[in-house]
Amino acid sequence: MTTNPIKITVKAGINAPINKVWKCWTEPVHIVNWNHASDDWHTPHAANDLRVGGKFSYTMAAKDGSFSFDFWGIYTHIKEQEKITIKLGDDRNLQISFTSDGDKTHVTETFDAETENSVELQQTGWQSILDNFKKYTEAL
Repeated sequence: MTTNPIKITVKAGINAPINKVWKCWTEPVHIVNWNHASDDWHTPHAANDLRVGGKFSYTMAAKDGSFSFDFWGIYTHIKEQEKITIKLGDDRNLQISFTSDGDKTHVTETFDAETENSVELQQTGWQSILDNFKKYTEAL
């Protein structure tokens, strides 16, 4: 019997035009600056081949060197400045949508929950990363 995974959604309204938001979301030079859930973590390496069939890979690491892992996936659909769909390395689905509202851009991420951590912990962690993205992008 197959069960449908729990879907988790996180959202942010970024006070920046969509072209700037898209660039900060997709370019490794920016990703390494915002992709962390707390200040004791960072992303020392990011690679992104932004095309259908292309792969992204972010090394996420504790700043004290105690733990790191690669978060990666394969792009299954890309509509520039609108939508990205990804099959994550652990076979979960992730969809990111970008909606322009003048000089504000709404980013919504919906992903399949994993079974190792609670839904609440996953939602809090992903929302923290998205909040860091918002702060970084608005400060540029």
